[in-house]
Amino acid sequence: MEYKKKLIARIAIALAIVLLPIDIFYILLLKPTLYVSSIFLSSYKPIITNDAIIINNIVLKFISACIATLAYVLLLLLILLTKDLGFKNGVKLFLTGSIIIFIANIIRVDFLIYAYFEYGSNLFSKLHLFIWQFLSGIFVAFVWVFLSYIYKIRNIPVYDDIKELYNRSRKN
Repeated sequence: MEYKKKLIARIAIALAIVLLPIDIFYILLLKPTLYVSSIFLSSYKPIITNDAIIINNIVLKFISACIATLAYVLLLLLILLTKDLGFKNGVKLFLTGSIIIFIANIIRVDFLIYAYFEYGSNLFSKLHLFIWQFLSGIFVAFVWVFLSYIYKIRNIPVYDDIKELYNRSRKN
């Protein structure tokens, strides 16, 4: 019965994360993203406002997608929906994965801003769309595979729980 309680708790937390409108990652990571990005953009003399970086009177507003909030949510969901992971390992996975996502996002943001000011808004738009639509999801998947390898995770999110439930239903 212990497994069923843990499964229900994991699914309830995952649903709460998906359904709650509170964008905690945006709130927590907006300022660090702005400040760390501005360090590497210092040659452009950036000015930081509440939710933007201003360079040469051009306002670059950071919305939730700029902070990669969905990447953090996806990572958290993968962790929550992995059978037998344990709280301590889940926290380690999330912190390590979040650091990787944060660093990659800073590189992405600075690269796109550099492209904007050095090559124009047309190239910026194309790169921004390509990275957002194609690379971001693939990147989180690679982060998960990397973390699974490093932390020796052998369970597959969702699949192993379904397999466990199926096997238990056949025994009864």
